[in-house]
Amino acid sequence: MNVPEKMKYTSEHEWVAVEGSIATIGITEYAQGELGDLIYIKLPDVDDQITQKESFGTVEAVKAASDLYAPVSGVVTEVNQVLADQPELVNKDPFGAGWMIKVQMSNAAELNSLLSPDDYKALIG
Repeated sequence: MNVPEKMKYTSEHEWVAVEGSIATIGITEYAQGELGDLIYIKLPDVDDQITQKESFGTVEAVKAASDLYAPVSGVVTEVNQVLADQPELVNKDPFGAGWMIKVQMSNAAELNSLLSPDDYKALIG
């Protein structure tokens, strides 16, 4: 199971990669594998406010639907529009082309409450 070292994780299987004050967010390889083939993704709009641990969207797969939970709080600066037509990118490349949103973080200290790669590996066994 791929768990990139440069990211932080939530217990709900979202990942966050931080560059400066911008957080890129998506779901993990484990999450997409558990859901199966994604058929629809609902994401927030640019300029929407998201709050740590609250739902910011949903993913629907053939066998399940699941809420997406924000690893950090902030304002959405970019949405991966390609996913509207190609949700399967999350299955093919969850840590790359399958990213979901970028957020201008309002509180970088929230990163301290997230799981390290080793902690996430322990969570998923």
